[in-house]
Amino acid sequence: MRDEFDICVIGGGAGGGVAAFALAQAGYDVVILEKGPWLTEKDFYKDEIACCRRRTYVPDLKDEPHVIETREEDDQPWRARPTPGSGWDFWNGNCVGGSSNFMSGFFHRLKPVDFQLRSSFGPIEGANVVDWPISYDDLEPYYAKVEREVGVSGRIVPHPQLEPRSTPDFPYPPTREHPIAGLIDASCKKLGYHSIPTARAILSQPAMGRGSCSYNGYCGSYGCATGAKGGARAALIDRAVAGGRCEVRAHSMVARLVSDRTGKVSAAEYFDKNGVRRRVTARVYVVACQAIETARLLLRSTGPRHPQGLANGSGQVGRNLLFAAGGAGSGRLSYRKFGESLHEFGTFVNRALLDWYVIDDPEFGPRQKGGTIDFVHAHPAPIARATSQLRRGGRLVWGAELKRNLEAHFREGRDVKIEAFCDWLPHDDCYVTLDPRVKDKWGLPVARVRVDFHPHNLQVGWYLAEKGARVLKELGAEDVVSFAVGSPPTNLQAGGCRFGKDPKTSVLDPDCRAHEAENLFVTDGSFMPTAGSAPYTFTIYANAFRVADRIKAQLGGSRA
Repeated sequence: MRDEFDICVIGGGAGGGVAAFALAQAGYDVVILEKGPWLTEKDFYKDEIACCRRRTYVPDLKDEPHVIETREEDDQPWRARPTPGSGWDFWNGNCVGGSSNFMSGFFHRLKPVDFQLRSSFGPIEGANVVDWPISYDDLEPYYAKVEREVGVSGRIVPHPQLEPRSTPDFPYPPTREHPIAGLIDASCKKLGYHSIPTARAILSQPAMGRGSCSYNGYCGSYGCATGAKGGARAALIDRAVAGGRCEVRAHSMVARLVSDRTGKVSAAEYFDKNGVRRRVTARVYVVACQAIETARLLLRSTGPRHPQGLANGSGQVGRNLLFAAGGAGSGRLSYRKFGESLHEFGTFVNRALLDWYVIDDPEFGPRQKGGTIDFVHAHPAPIARATSQLRRGGRLVWGAELKRNLEAHFREGRDVKIEAFCDWLPHDDCYVTLDPRVKDKWGLPVARVRVDFHPHNLQVGWYLAEKGARVLKELGAEDVVSFAVGSPPTNLQAGGCRFGKDPKTSVLDPDCRAHEAENLFVTDGSFMPTAGSAPYTFTIYANAFRVADRIKAQLGGSRA
């Protein structure tokens, strides 16, 4: 088995997939070490039990736990519990392509203001807000490249928060829209809001050897059986492998990165499918394991120049962990009131509001960063929907009352949801360390994750959710609710290896190269110092293309 490569990529998700694709295209020999299996379209089916009730695509928590630290109130002690008994689960799509296989594919770019939060709005007490060391202009060409290479479908319409673009529109027309989209547009117009089509990393027509969307309704949380969804495997890794320069080693758990006396990484040690410890060497190492696991790998990769963990001389590895903050809500649209057109199944709502990406509302307070509001269908998964009918008014129901609830829910209308995204503010009580006692099935110390949120997250989340609720009320929806919660969505992780110009306060330089190891790069969401106000995958993809160009330059340019 070959053990020498130009590039070793640890983690085959969004950040790793881009790096492998771009560098293999440039003529470099690449190996991807992925802990999970190598699944393809034939392995993805719309089975709610397999997807969401059993651990088909993620590890068994008994074999691979995390330890979670939480507290009920600020003045109470922290309580640490392993995930099998805590109710938390931070695993997301452990397979080639990672969690991008199961994303919904909402692709909003960050805006210029996201790169200058500290300069634009000033400090926030208790939050570690900083400016990015790059600008939107540095990333814009790579957003455009993602739209082409991954395949983004959509339609640009003018609106007050539209970011500068080098291309006039998306490369593929929008995916098909449900009649609800038109109702939302009309309601927003009456309110003076600017509804926009939501771009999706889902092909609306066959392209690049992939099929188009089949509109079966089971998208988010499910793998795509046609290849239409722009996950890293379908859109990038398959093409890299077909080119002959990229090898994927599935079921390969990297135990540590070995470094020499100069601080450079000299090898990656991993366990293969049979538990045999193996080693590969490379000129450059790219880590992209998703934020928690990337920090965990670096912390356990001690060496002669890295006694606190690889690239951790600043003590910043694992610090300033980010999730996604925001609010949510829903409303009920009855078939009796809105007609038979609402029965249409499988097409997308694809509507968003960015009117409050910056909140300039004296009643709310000083001008400050806001976020994104998306309108989506309630997920069609029947078990989850049926379970939601077990309670009414805080009490458990059963028998004839439960049957009536189920009948009304499934036959008399449908729910439309509000998903609002705002910045999860980085702060000192949200971070990753290694647990001193708990180990996984390979005998490696697991990640210990302290989870806490800044109260500012809730203030903005409530504000955005209420704006979304106004639209649903104007539309005529019933039972409209909106809210915000502090607990993070565990599928959206970033931070932990923030990039910056000062090695004392950051792990990576502006090119996402470790300050302390010149041949180590990080290309997942770990690099982000602040969270932005949209799902991360689009920005992870764009930045990984940017970093791949820096790696090529360091290695002497393209060979292809």
